[in-house]
Amino acid sequence: MPQTDKILGQVLRGTSDANISFAGLRRLLLNLGFGERVRGSHHIFWRDGVEEILNLQPKGSKAKPYQVKQVRHVILKYRLGDDVDA
Repeated sequence: MPQTDKILGQVLRGTSDANISFAGLRRLLLNLGFGERVRGSHHIFWRDGVEEILNLQPKGSKAKPYQVKQVRHVILKYRLGDDVDA
């Protein structure tokens, strides 16, 4: 998915963390094989083999910059960028 690749590139570059759409970040995590549970505005993501649990909330239509940084850390730590479905 070209749009998912674009979001992945933006997240990994880290130059525009405040400008990542929440829907795009959510789609990226789902394409990387994460499960999702929603409680109110909290979207909780987990994946087998990943120790961290990601708890994300939207800020309007955008993702919170510090949460984009957390996602980037998990993607790099577990080398998940190659797992995006094409």
